[in-house]
Amino acid sequence: MMKKTRNVISSSKHEADVARYMKEVRDMQEAGVTRRDLFKMGLTASVGGLAAIGGASFMPNLAQAASKNGSTIISPPCNMPWRDPLIVPEVCQPVAQMTGPKPEKDPCKETISMFHKGCGPTGKLENFTEARTEPHQRWDDFYGNTNPQLGLNGSSMTCYELENIEVDWNFFSNDEHPTFNSKVWTYRDMTPNADGDHACAPLRIKAQYGEPVMMRMHNCLPMPNEAGVGGDNQGFGINQMSPHLHNAHNPPESDGGPNRFFDSCTFYDYWYPNVRAGFTSTHALGTAKNKPYIDSLGKSHYCPGDWQETQSSLWFHDHRMDFTSQNVYKGMAAFYSLFSKDINLDTDDETTGLRLPSGKYDIPLIIGDKTFDQNGQLFMDIFNSGGWKGDHTTVNFKIRPFLNVERRKYRFRTLNGGPSTFLELALKHATDPKANMTLTRIANCGNLMPQAQLVPSIRQGVAERADFIVDFSQFKKGDVIYLHNVLESIFPSQGTTGKILPFSDSTAILKFIVGDLPSTPDYSGGGNGIYGHPTPGNTPAALVKLQKQKMIDFPTRPAPKVKRRFDFNTKSGAWVINGNLYSPMVMSAYPAEGSCEEWEFTSGGGWSHPVHIHHEEGQVISRNSGAPALDDLSRKDVYRIGQGSEGTAGTSSVIFRMQFRDWLGDYPTHCHNVVHEDHGMMFRWKIVPPTDPKAGK
Repeated sequence: MMKKTRNVISSSKHEADVARYMKEVRDMQEAGVTRRDLFKMGLTASVGGLAAIGGASFMPNLAQAASKNGSTIISPPCNMPWRDPLIVPEVCQPVAQMTGPKPEKDPCKETISMFHKGCGPTGKLENFTEARTEPHQRWDDFYGNTNPQLGLNGSSMTCYELENIEVDWNFFSNDEHPTFNSKVWTYRDMTPNADGDHACAPLRIKAQYGEPVMMRMHNCLPMPNEAGVGGDNQGFGINQMSPHLHNAHNPPESDGGPNRFFDSCTFYDYWYPNVRAGFTSTHALGTAKNKPYIDSLGKSHYCPGDWQETQSSLWFHDHRMDFTSQNVYKGMAAFYSLFSKDINLDTDDETTGLRLPSGKYDIPLIIGDKTFDQNGQLFMDIFNSGGWKGDHTTVNFKIRPFLNVERRKYRFRTLNGGPSTFLELALKHATDPKANMTLTRIANCGNLMPQAQLVPSIRQGVAERADFIVDFSQFKKGDVIYLHNVLESIFPSQGTTGKILPFSDSTAILKFIVGDLPSTPDYSGGGNGIYGHPTPGNTPAALVKLQKQKMIDFPTRPAPKVKRRFDFNTKSGAWVINGNLYSPMVMSAYPAEGSCEEWEFTSGGGWSHPVHIHHEEGQVISRNSGAPALDDLSRKDVYRIGQGSEGTAGTSSVIFRMQFRDWLGDYPTHCHNVVHEDHGMMFRWKIVPPTDPKAGK
């Protein structure tokens, strides 16, 4: 709809201008032009954007591509919300035998003949070779080692085979837009269960500590054209990939860093040991016997590494240098849930351990915003450098879906999939707007918290995860609950403001429809699951118990011997760290293996930066020279700084401590507003032995 203002440019002319701009952007992107190329040519005047439409600067949000006097909605509207069910991610199935050679320590040298669906209109057989060039570190520590103290059995490994392919996908409801088919690049399980309605929906790998995983990823994306660029990318994205398991404790050759990308018609064996930090250094003999994990039954548990570094909700996404925002926006994201059955903690069984909701009542949600052209095709302007905000919010790749829930407890694992927008998630009853609804938060940044928190809302920067429990037994059949994002964002000038918006139809992103009592008992929380039906806002007894129960306290860290400071800011219109653009050839720090360091991140204001450090989690010591915020009370792998990072005032400084253990090699640190990352807001560092002359430099 055209906004009615004075002297407004006609809707038809404005839409034609936008369509022309979109075509020009796609033509430039298909020609292989990158943000860095434009920056070198002086075409990105600032961190705000590039071109002009209707006489004014083009705004990154095409939904508000502005003329001087008005704006036009560009993406097709969603006039029929809540028509499609939420797509619950399929759990990947292990394979008994890999296609091609068996996994080994060294790179595979054998060629695999596979059908490549991305080659031409029908596909063809292609020879796939492994792109990995580095051997797996500490492979022999796990294979051939049967040391019971470390909990290693010497042989077991669960294998998965995935492929990255292009599929046609309708983010809208077929009831409203049955002809929409957007070209999406997505990970797909190669076992037979992968086909059908879930061909594009995000996958989920379920893993357990003590059971290493090998994930063989085949790059089956469209092949480049004769000029050697692009492929069928619809104007953005590149058919090279580097899946990063965020933020598992993995060696760098299986971390999925920005420089370790590989081409179409190749594969890569990613080895995930699923072991806790410290297993070769600070906790080389397993969890210290003077502080084992003692479960709810009073039984002591020992494990490799420090049990207080146990993780939970992870995800993997593409990390190809300069193209991370495009490839992830295009669909290259999936879930990785890591359970701790080995110490009877977060077990994937609600009758054991912490007794958290499990099975079909444990649901991951990836939330991200998108923009579309008039044919329903995904669009992204890669030449805007401030941040990309779409005008439709998707949940598990659908716009405004619904979920039928039973009257029992559910665990939701929310992930801010970006690319740039922050979230403030809250629940609201459809017919009782005065109901004071709360969330029982149990995990932050993929890590169980020391204790659950009862909170009215949860803020999430890009890539942050938040696990929370909702007990629908407190509602009656037929009640409707909405999940909202109530955080204001203004693009391109400010990004997240920190201001909380009132609940409205426009802030609702997911609809829950309450149904019958469960057909089987709800064992989560430690009771029989039926606690009556208190009024909305009251906390059922099982959740009160959970809020008082200890989960994972902060680990004991040694005093840091090295302190570093990194400033996230702008320079000549570009995003920089300590005044520098990312250079793949530069190492900015050399932490010694086994050491603890104290880092400070600062931001000069304007915009917000969710900064991610690969490899290990850290503990926030102070924020703005004061006490840590409520969101800091867990181990973190994303540290929010800048405008709107906490409250409305934001954060100019955050100080935290982290350790560097078990693996040697290089990892990145970067802003996880992935538009900023692709524009150069990233640096690399390298873990070296303590005897290395560069250690601590």
